[in-house]
Amino acid sequence: MANWVTGKVTDITNWTDSLFSIKVHAPIEKFTAGQFAKLALEIEGTRIQRAYSYVNSPNDNNLEFYLVTVPEGKLSPRLATLKAGDELLVTEQAAGFFVLDEVPDSQTLWMISTGTAIGPYLSILQLGDNLDRFENIVLIHAVRWGKDLSYLPIMKELEKKFQGKLRIQTIVSREKWPDSLMGRIPALIENGELEAAVGLPIQASSSHIMLCGNPQMVRDTQQLLKEQRNMTKHLRRKPGHITSEQYW
Repeated sequence: MANWVTGKVTDITNWTDSLFSIKVHAPIEKFTAGQFAKLALEIEGTRIQRAYSYVNSPNDNNLEFYLVTVPEGKLSPRLATLKAGDELLVTEQAAGFFVLDEVPDSQTLWMISTGTAIGPYLSILQLGDNLDRFENIVLIHAVRWGKDLSYLPIMKELEKKFQGKLRIQTIVSREKWPDSLMGRIPALIENGELEAAVGLPIQASSSHIMLCGNPQMVRDTQQLLKEQRNMTKHLRRKPGHITSEQYW
């Protein structure tokens, strides 16, 4: 069973009507960039808990989570009402295998995400460890509306920090937005627009793909890469080209 510790909210940022970030101080054990914790509240005598990825680097004591408010959800609407000084429960130990130690060497590492699933990539990139083995890193963030690109300023700061090694590309599916592609990730790979915009190919011989986000996106993209690019899911016992995690 998970060990729970009490955390104190230090900051809430409301990005849109449904997207917010929460920062917390809590006496947790150090996590690995890319992992997630569970947050919980006691609601009417029941502990309601959900898993959320860390956005912050493991070296940053300001624990940060990026959430979407699910209107009929039991927990996220309550978390959205918290204020600085309020308390919540956090699992002491992080979990998950969506980490760089599970990713094989490649020439180009593609970090592809939808919505709040940008979080684990930001944690990995802000830490910056174990990235020398990739010649290129590509960070893709796909959202519905331009206003949903909450972390674009941080993405651009990271792009400057990596001095040409990191390329970022945003995708907005429901409206035209400056410097963004328009459409769905699988379609933009299939028609070549994503690779053309980034300036790098997606191919089995030189690429590893990390997929994180909407389950339908993950399934569709994996299937497309399997059929069109001869890429397979990466497993410890059977190395491949795709590492994935779904956000429910």
